[in-house]
Amino acid sequence: MTKSVILKQKDVAERIDKIARQIVEKNGSGNGVVLIGIRTGGAFLAARIQKAIAGLNVPTPPLGILDITLYRDDWTRIGPIPVVGQTDLPFSVDDKWVILVDDVLFTGRTVRAAMDALMDFGRPRKIELAILADRGESNRELPISPNYVGGVWNTSPEQTINVYLKEEGYDDHVAIEEKTAA
Repeated sequence: MTKSVILKQKDVAERIDKIARQIVEKNGSGNGVVLIGIRTGGAFLAARIQKAIAGLNVPTPPLGILDITLYRDDWTRIGPIPVVGQTDLPFSVDDKWVILVDDVLFTGRTVRAAMDALMDFGRPRKIELAILADRGESNRELPISPNYVGGVWNTSPEQTINVYLKEEGYDDHVAIEEKTAA
C-alpha cells in the first residue's frame, strides 16, 4: 500500500479553522444551528469545529453524535453482525439548522444514511454538510455536495483518503492511499 500525506497536522488544524469560520460567516449569530458528527471520524471533527467556533467569540452550537450503522445500504456486506455505536443528540433537531460533519465524502451514501437516521429524530429546518476531505464529484453516486469543505482531492475508485486523528491514537494527518500490486 502506498501512502501519500496530503495534509499534515498543521494543515488539518487550519482546515478545521477554515470550516469553523465559514460556518460562522454563513450563519451569523448561530441561532438554531447544531453540529452533528457522523460516528466515528465525523464526531471527532465536529467536536473540533465546535471548539474552533467557540474561539471566535460567537455562540457555540450544541454538539451531537449520530450513529448510522443500521441506515447504511451496505451494512450486510460489512459482516454478519453490525457493530452499532451510540447516538447522542442532547437536543431536539426539530426546526434546527443541522450541520452534519464527516471526515471524507466519497460516493455520498454515508451522508444519505445520516440524513435518513436524522429524520427519525425530528424535522430539521435545514441540513448542511461539512467535510474535511472531499474525493471529488466524479466519485459521487448520489447528488450530494458539501456546504463547507476543507479540501477537494479528485481520486480514483482504487484510491482511498484516510483521515488520521489524535483521538484515535494517531498524529493528525490526511493521506491518499493506494493498493500496490502484489
